[in-house]
Amino acid sequence: MPEAPKALSDDAIVVENNKALKFIEDVTINADEEQKRVLSEILSRSADTEYLRRNGLNACTDRETFKKVMPVVTYEDLKPDIERIANGDTSPILCSHPISEFLTSSGTSAGERKLMPTIDEELGRRSLLYSLLMPVMSQFVPGLDKGKGMYFLFVKSEAKTPGGLVARPVLTSYYKSSYFKNRPNDPYTNYTSPNETILCLDSYQSMYSQLLCGLCQNEQVVRVGAVFASGFIRAIQFLEKHWCLLCKDIRTGTIDSNITDSSVREAVSKILKPNPKLADFVEAECSIGSWKGIITRLWPNTKYIDVIVTGTMSQYIPALDYYSNSLPLVCTMYASSECYFGINLDPLCRPSEVSYTLIPTMAYFEFLPVTRKNELTGSISEPTSLNDEEKQQLVDLVDVELGQEYELVVTTYAGLYRYRVGDILRVSGFKNNAPQFNFICRKNVVLSIDSDKTDEVELQNAVKNAASQLVQFKASLVEYTSYADTSATPGHYVLYWELSGKDATLIPPSVFENCCFTVEESLNSVYRQGRVWDKSIGPLEIRVVENGTFDMLMDFALTQGASINQYKTPRCVKYAPIIELLNSRIPRADATNGGVQKSVAVAVADLVVWDSSLGSERRAVEMPGNASRTGDSEV
Repeated sequence: MPEAPKALSDDAIVVENNKALKFIEDVTINADEEQKRVLSEILSRSADTEYLRRNGLNACTDRETFKKVMPVVTYEDLKPDIERIANGDTSPILCSHPISEFLTSSGTSAGERKLMPTIDEELGRRSLLYSLLMPVMSQFVPGLDKGKGMYFLFVKSEAKTPGGLVARPVLTSYYKSSYFKNRPNDPYTNYTSPNETILCLDSYQSMYSQLLCGLCQNEQVVRVGAVFASGFIRAIQFLEKHWCLLCKDIRTGTIDSNITDSSVREAVSKILKPNPKLADFVEAECSIGSWKGIITRLWPNTKYIDVIVTGTMSQYIPALDYYSNSLPLVCTMYASSECYFGINLDPLCRPSEVSYTLIPTMAYFEFLPVTRKNELTGSISEPTSLNDEEKQQLVDLVDVELGQEYELVVTTYAGLYRYRVGDILRVSGFKNNAPQFNFICRKNVVLSIDSDKTDEVELQNAVKNAASQLVQFKASLVEYTSYADTSATPGHYVLYWELSGKDATLIPPSVFENCCFTVEESLNSVYRQGRVWDKSIGPLEIRVVENGTFDMLMDFALTQGASINQYKTPRCVKYAPIIELLNSRIPRADATNGGVQKSVAVAVADLVVWDSSLGSERRAVEMPGNASRTGDSEV
């Protein structure tokens, strides 16, 4: 999250800000020279690594030889080498510097998290990028050094590989590092949450204590945020559920007994003092009934919300606008487990216009042009491997074309060479000689609610596993699609199934419940963690539609300009008219004619819904026309 160089006075802040802005100016002017230097530096220091020798680079450091001999790879290509490192092989396989830990990325189609190797010095590189954010932001929003930031930051559990290396998410790695824990006493890194509350592994205690500290310092808060928009909304939903307990703590100056972590209690006690007046204020605002504008009501000096709202996170923009009375939504930086990439130099732009300037010193960047297979659904062609001709299509940072979409390919200091990140970017402009990019999507990701990323292959396998249970009823799955329903929190996956054979209403509801379970069990560990542990994802639904529905979907696509020769059923839909069409084709429950009984499956607004709540409890889900959804909204 936002961090700046150390500063001790207003004059020092100005000096450091100017240094940061000059750095951005210099590296974007000399973008190609910096890229050549970065590539040469990476290749020269790792010349003796097994991977570079195996591919015949022979200690060459020039760009032309590198592009000629080095393959363009995916995670699956590197997996054998990564597994050797994870199992304890300390020889220089990918990188000349020792691998310090693995950063866990989103799940693969095989259901396991990716392990991204990293080295100690990468923490410094990430810290450098953080240090650029507030100098940029301060050009647009004055007075940020006069207050605090209320950011909801969390760590995840970590594991160890067989070889003893730590494996954990990139932000957990950063928050636990000295760069974050021992950051200088700088006004830009002054947060309402003590480190102990951020580093608490118990998600309930962490969220509760961070909200409590944020409320106690409400007048000092000038900016609020989280990493993802979904995480920030979960914080507001948590407040909606627990404000009575929080008010009690503020009124009495004591911490709720459910907060058992001693380090958290000690840290919060330094901030929490009896404040009946503040408790009355919070209670009055939270008990009004409407939560519209709750952010600006409880934290009146807030200037903006700092969250990621690009890509799949854009689905949360209406909720953020509702809770904040349309405060500016700021996306400050672009990063991943593989590498930190760039920053937003126009942070107050509209979310739909967010573009990131890649900082040329972070890694060596290449770009693979992509084409759309289906403009209606937005699907993107994905060659599994590149031949020599396709490799030659990759262009350098300064050679990308305005308006063209590319897949990002990176070569990093930590041992990734010509690695396909999987992000699709569109060139939106230039800062001096460095291009600026809109983030379009993750390649082949069809569903995402939070940090989960479910791709088309994984969804296909999960649906196939589940649909096999219909065979015993002489029924089969004709077609399916999906969408991520974020109309309530937490959001959840919805599958639309069209069946052949026996009438779906004659198949026992328990079968569809089991199908839901099977789909969820077949999805990756990131989804399962969000579903069960973090509770950031709600129960999956299967909605059975009438026969002929997907023919109607194709007809609709053709009216929108799709080609009948190239049409392919979209595996995920987002366009509201399509979702309305699908929902209109769900048969009404008929309990008098062998239909679904409400006591077994959930019927909401006359739409038959099978709900895969983990456990025996059945929870209603919000459908069009419903006012509310029941269930657990904790983080």
